[in-house]
Amino acid sequence: MASTAVADVNAGSVAATGPLDASNPGVVRMRQLVDGQQAADGWSRCWEQGVTPWDLGEPTPAVVKLVRSGTLPAGSVLVPGCGGGHDVVALSGAGRFVVGLDVCDTAIQKAKQWSSSSTDVAFVNADFFTWAPPEPFHLIFDYTFFCALDPSLRPAWAARMNELLRPGGELVTLMYLPQDQDSGPPYNTAVLDYEQVLKPLGFVIASIEDNDVAVEPRKGLEKIARWKKIPHGAEKAASDLPTNAL
Repeated sequence: MASTAVADVNAGSVAATGPLDASNPGVVRMRQLVDGQQAADGWSRCWEQGVTPWDLGEPTPAVVKLVRSGTLPAGSVLVPGCGGGHDVVALSGAGRFVVGLDVCDTAIQKAKQWSSSSTDVAFVNADFFTWAPPEPFHLIFDYTFFCALDPSLRPAWAARMNELLRPGGELVTLMYLPQDQDSGPPYNTAVLDYEQVLKPLGFVIASIEDNDVAVEPRKGLEKIARWKKIPHGAEKAASDLPTNAL
C-alpha cells in the first residue's frame, strides 16, 4: 500500500504514496471513490484514475522473503484483491500455480499486460464473494484485502476463505493493523479481528511474527500470520500459539 513518494492527486496518478491515513491526499481521494459495502465500482474508479496509494508497483518484500524461505507449500495459490499482480508473479514457480483475482478489470488488464511472459500464473476478473473456481486452493495469500473491506464483511471474508481453501491448506495473512483511522479503507484492524472470524471455522495459527521487512511508513504496523485449515474432525487435536502478547 505505500512508499514515501510525494502524492499529487491532481496529477492524475496517485500510486504508493505516504501514510495510509487522512494525511495522505491519495487516501482521501480513494475514500471518496470507494463507498462502503458497495465498493466494487469504487475500486474500479480508483484503478481507472490511478488512485492506488496501497500499490507498491513491485512485489511485497514479505512475499519475497517467504518465497526465499522455501517454506511455502506447492500446488495452487490464490491472491484475492491482487491489483497489479506483482505478488502473484513473485509467488509463482517452485511447483506453485498462482491465480490473481480482482473485481476491477482495469487492474487485471494491467497485470496481464506487464506479466505476459510469466508462466504459472493466471488473472481473473471476478468478485471474491461470488467467484466459483473449479477446485479449492492449497495456499491463499491476503494483504491489504481484509483491512480494505467494510468490517461488516469480515465474517463473509472468513467464510469464503474457508470455502476456497482445501482442508489442510494454508492461509497467509500479512496483516496491516492501523488503530487510529477515523474512517476507511483501510479500516482499524487488530489480530483479534482475524481470530474472531477464522477460529470458529477451524483455522489455527501455525506462526505469527512482526513483519520486519515492512515498507515505510508501515513499519511497526504489520504482522504476518500463517494459518492452517484443520480438516473436519481434527479440531480437538489442534493447538494454537498463544496470542496474548500480540
